[in-house]
Amino acid sequence: MLQFRFSSVLKELFYTGFPRSLGSVRNSRSCPGVARGLGVRCARRALCTKSEPIQADHVAGEKESRADKRRKAGVLPSLEDLLFYTIAEGQEKIPAHKFVTALKATGLRTGDPRLKECMEMLKVTLKSTSDGVMLDRHLFKKCVQSNIVLLTQAFRKKFVIPDFQSFASHVDELYESAKKLSGGQVADYIPQLAKFSPDLWGVALCTVDGQRHTVGDTKVPFCLQSCVKPLKYAVAVHDHGTEYVHRFIGKEPSGLRFNKLFLNEDDKPHNPMVNAGAIVCTSLIKVMNFLNKMAGNEYVGFSNATFQSERESGDRNFAIGYYLKEKKVWALCSIEVTCESASVMAATLANGGFCPITGERVLSPEAVRNTLSLMHSCGMYDFSGQFAFHVGLPAKSGVSGGILLVVPNVMGVMCWSPPLDKLGNSVRGIQFCTDLVSLFNFHNYDNLRHFAKKLDPRREGGDQRVKSVINLLFAAYTGDVSALRRFALSSMDMEQRDYDSRTALHVAAAEAGQQQDFVVIVSRVCVWPSRWGNTPMDEAVHFGHHDVVTILQDYHNKYSPAESTTDKETAEKNLDGLL
Repeated sequence: MLQFRFSSVLKELFYTGFPRSLGSVRNSRSCPGVARGLGVRCARRALCTKSEPIQADHVAGEKESRADKRRKAGVLPSLEDLLFYTIAEGQEKIPAHKFVTALKATGLRTGDPRLKECMEMLKVTLKSTSDGVMLDRHLFKKCVQSNIVLLTQAFRKKFVIPDFQSFASHVDELYESAKKLSGGQVADYIPQLAKFSPDLWGVALCTVDGQRHTVGDTKVPFCLQSCVKPLKYAVAVHDHGTEYVHRFIGKEPSGLRFNKLFLNEDDKPHNPMVNAGAIVCTSLIKVMNFLNKMAGNEYVGFSNATFQSERESGDRNFAIGYYLKEKKVWALCSIEVTCESASVMAATLANGGFCPITGERVLSPEAVRNTLSLMHSCGMYDFSGQFAFHVGLPAKSGVSGGILLVVPNVMGVMCWSPPLDKLGNSVRGIQFCTDLVSLFNFHNYDNLRHFAKKLDPRREGGDQRVKSVINLLFAAYTGDVSALRRFALSSMDMEQRDYDSRTALHVAAAEAGQQQDFVVIVSRVCVWPSRWGNTPMDEAVHFGHHDVVTILQDYHNKYSPAESTTDKETAEKNLDGLL
C-alpha cells in the first residue's frame, strides 16, 4: 500500500508537469539501461553544477534548448524553474514587483551585496523587455541563476528565523510600546550630544543569515560612544590574542562607575568596558578598517564636531590617561554609525565573527567569545548585573543612547534613543530589550523545552504539532507498542488526526495486522470517521484483519452509546460477510 502511494506521488511529481516525448519513451523501452544512465548523468549535472552567467542571447537560447530537452526526458526541473513556479502560482509570467515583494518577505533586501548580480540582471532585463515589468520563466531564470542558492534557502524558509514577517510584526509592536515612554534625559555633559531630539527612536536588527528589519529613525547618524568598547576589544584580541591583551587589562566587573579613576590590585584597568580599559585597548589597535568590515561596508563615519566637543569636556579621561601613563580617546567614541549599520556589527558578533551580508571573516572565534562574555558581565555600566539577570544577553550601551544587543547564533540588534536613565542607559532601549526577552525565548537561560509560553521564532509555525502527528501515526503503522505507551505517558493527544482526518486507530486497524496489543491500546480513543467517511472498523473490515475487528467490536460494545437499529444492522452485515 505504501509503495503504491509512494510510486503514485513520484509519477505525479515527475511526469505531470513535464511529459516525455513518444520518442524518448520508445528509446527508453528499447534501451532501458542506456536511458537510465543518461538520465542519471543529466540529473547529476543539473543538480550539482553551478549555473554560469549567460553571456549572449544565442548562448542563452542554446542552454534553454538543452534544458527543455532534459525536461522532456523526465529529468527534475532546475532550482530556477522550481523557484519560478513557487512565485508564479500557476501563471506563465510574474510581475517583477511580485518577486521583489516575495524576496523582502523573507527578510532579504534588494541591496544585499550577496544579491548584487541578481538585482543588476533584473534591472537590465526589465529595460530590455517590451512590457518592462513582466518576467517569463526564461527571463526569470536569467536573472536569478547567479544567486540561486541563497534565493532557494530564503524561499524554502531555511534561514534562522523562518517566518520573518511574523517576527518583524512582533518587533514593531515592541517598538511602539517602548516609544510611549517619555522619561530620561539627553546627555548634556558633551555639548554635541545635547543637540539630539529626545523623540528620536530607532531599532534595527540583522540575523546571522542577513535578514534585515528596521523601524523608526534608523538612518540618522549618531556616535557609538561606549558602544565602541567591545568592538575595539574584539579587534585587539583578534590582532594580538587573549593572553597578550590581558597582560594590560583585567576581566572582572569593577563595581565602580565606568569613568572612575581607579585600577585593580595589579595596577590594570578592571575590564575593557570601563574608560580606563578602553583607553588601553585603543593603544593596541587600528580600528576603522575592522568596523567597516563588521558593518558589511555600510555607513561608518566620523564626527569631528563630537570629537572636538569631547576633547574640550574630557578632563577626567585626560586624568585617566595620565594616571595610566604614570603606572607604566575620544576619537573612537566619535565614530558615527546608523542603527542599520550597527545592527550588522552586532550580527557579526552573533555569527561568530563572520559578517552575515558579505560572508567575510572579520574576527576570530576567540575574540568573539571573549567579547560576548565581557559584554554580558560588564556591558551596561552599573546596570550590568540587573541586565544580565533580566535580559540574559550580551549588550553594550553608550551615552549617545545606543544599546548594541547580541542574540548569539540568531541576530544582532541596535536600539537608539537619546534620553538616558540615571545610570546612563537608554530608557526606551532597556524597555525594548526587556520586552523582547519576555516575548521570545532568547534569554541565555530560557529552557527551550519547558518555556512553552514564550515564542521561539527559530521554529516554523506548527512544526511541533506536525512532528507529533507524524510520530504517532508512524508508530501505529509499524505497530510500535512501546512508542505508543511512551506517547500516552507524555500526555500526548492520542486522537490527533492527519490531513485526511485519519487517527492512529485508523492506521493501526488498516496496517497493524497481527499487532493486537497495539490495537487494544489505541482503541481506547474516540472513533472519528476519516475524510472519506471510514471508521477504524471499516478499515479493519476492508483489509481483512479478523482479530482487529473482534477487538474493536468488543470495545465498541462495552464503551460506545447505543446505536440506531439501521447502523447496527449494517455493521452486523459487514461482520457476517467477513467472518
